[in-house]
Amino acid sequence: MRNKLAFLTGVSLKRKIKTKWFILANLLLCLGVVGIFNINSIIKFFGGDFDEPLKVYIVDNTNISFDLLKEQITTINKSYYGEDSNVYETVLYVEDKDINEIVKGESKKIAFIINHSEENVLDVTLVSDGYIDSVDYQLLSTAVNNTKTILATSMSNVEQSELAKITTPVEIKREILDETKKTEDENMGMIMTTVFPMIILPFFMLTIFLVQMIGAEVNDEKTTRGMEIIISNVSPKTHFASKVLAGNIFVILQGALLILYTVLGFIVKNIIASKQIFSGLDTIVGDTVSKIFESSFASQLVYIIPLTLILMIVTFVSYSLLAGVLASITTNTEDFQQLQTPIMVVLLIGYYLAIMSSTFKGALFIRILSYVPLISAILSPSLLVVGQIGIIDVVISIIIAVLFNYVLVHFGLKIYKVGILNYSSTGLWKKMFKAMRER
Repeated sequence: MRNKLAFLTGVSLKRKIKTKWFILANLLLCLGVVGIFNINSIIKFFGGDFDEPLKVYIVDNTNISFDLLKEQITTINKSYYGEDSNVYETVLYVEDKDINEIVKGESKKIAFIINHSEENVLDVTLVSDGYIDSVDYQLLSTAVNNTKTILATSMSNVEQSELAKITTPVEIKREILDETKKTEDENMGMIMTTVFPMIILPFFMLTIFLVQMIGAEVNDEKTTRGMEIIISNVSPKTHFASKVLAGNIFVILQGALLILYTVLGFIVKNIIASKQIFSGLDTIVGDTVSKIFESSFASQLVYIIPLTLILMIVTFVSYSLLAGVLASITTNTEDFQQLQTPIMVVLLIGYYLAIMSSTFKGALFIRILSYVPLISAILSPSLLVVGQIGIIDVVISIIIAVLFNYVLVHFGLKIYKVGILNYSSTGLWKKMFKAMRER
C-alpha cells in the first residue's frame, strides 16, 4: 500500500511541478515579489519621479509667513517621515513670473499664495496642476494652520518667551499601571493589524489554489474515465490519501518558494537601494520593523510562528480533505465550482475577521470563532498577536482542527468510495448519507 501511495503521490506531484506552467508561474511570481520590494528603484530606473520631493513654492505677500511655514513643513518632514527625509521642499518664490506658469503641468510642484486677512490673519490659496494626495493635503494644511496660530498669537503682543511656550509641542509621558504592559507595545495592536493581514494573504491564496487543484484533478480523472482504471489497481483510501498528500506537499512547497522570493526581494533591495530613494516610505517601513523588534512582541515570535505554521498545515489538510470529498460527488468541474463556493465564503469570512480582529476586543464571540476549524488558521494567530487570546486558545484551536480532520477522514472516506465511481447526480446525496451511516 505504501508503494502505491508513494507512486500515486509522486505522479500527482509531477503533474503539477514538472510543467511549463509551474515554471512560468513561479518565474513571474518571483519577478513580481522582487519587483514589489524594489518598486521605487524600478520607477527611478525608468525615469520616474518616485523619490522626487514635492516642491512647495511660497508666495509670501505678508513678508512674515515664509520662515514660520517653512519651519512647520520641516517639522512635518522629520516627525512624519523621519529625520533624514525630504518629502517636501519649501521654496520662497520671489520671481516676477506668474506662479501659475511654474506649477502648470508639474505634478511635483504646488504653491501657497499667502496674503493678509483682517478677519482670519491669513488668506491662503493653494495652487496645483491637478489633484493633491490626501495625506499631503492634510499635512500641509496642518502646517498652514499652525503658522496662522503662531502669527495670531504674536500679533496679540505676547512676549517672545510666552510665545515659545505656546508653540512648543507638549511631550506626553506614558504611565501604565499594569506591570505586564510596556509603553513601546502600546501601538503594536495597530501595527500588527496592518502587517499581519499581509502575512496571512499568501495562506488565503494557497488555500484557494489547493481546493481548486484537488477538485480539478479528481474531476479530470472522472471525466476521462481514468478513475476506473486507477481504482481497479488501488483502494479508494489510497487514492484519496494520495490526492490529499500531493496537494499539501505542493502548497507547502509553493509557500516555501514564496518565502524564498521574499528573502530574495530584501537582498536585492539592500544591494541596489539607496537612502535617497523614496526615503519617506523606507523610513516608515523601517520604523515599523524596528518597533516590532524593540517591543516584547519580538520574543513572542518564538512561539507564535511555530503555532501558526502548525495550525496552517492542519487547516491545509482540512481544506484538502473537504475538497476531495466534494469533488468525488461531482461529475464535472462546473458542478465542483458550485460546491466550493461555500468553502470560499467561509475562508473569506475568516480573512475579514482577522483584519478586523482588533475591533472585537474582549468579545466572547470572536474568541469562540477562533476555535472554529477552517477559519482558525487565519483568525487565531491574528487574535494572538493583538493579545485577545493566549497560547492555550491556539493549542485548543489546533486540537479541534485535528479532531475535525479525523471526522472528515472517517465520514469523508465513506462518501469518497461511493462518489468516485458514480457518474450520475440522481439520488447521489441519498447514497452519500447512506454511505456515512455504514460501519
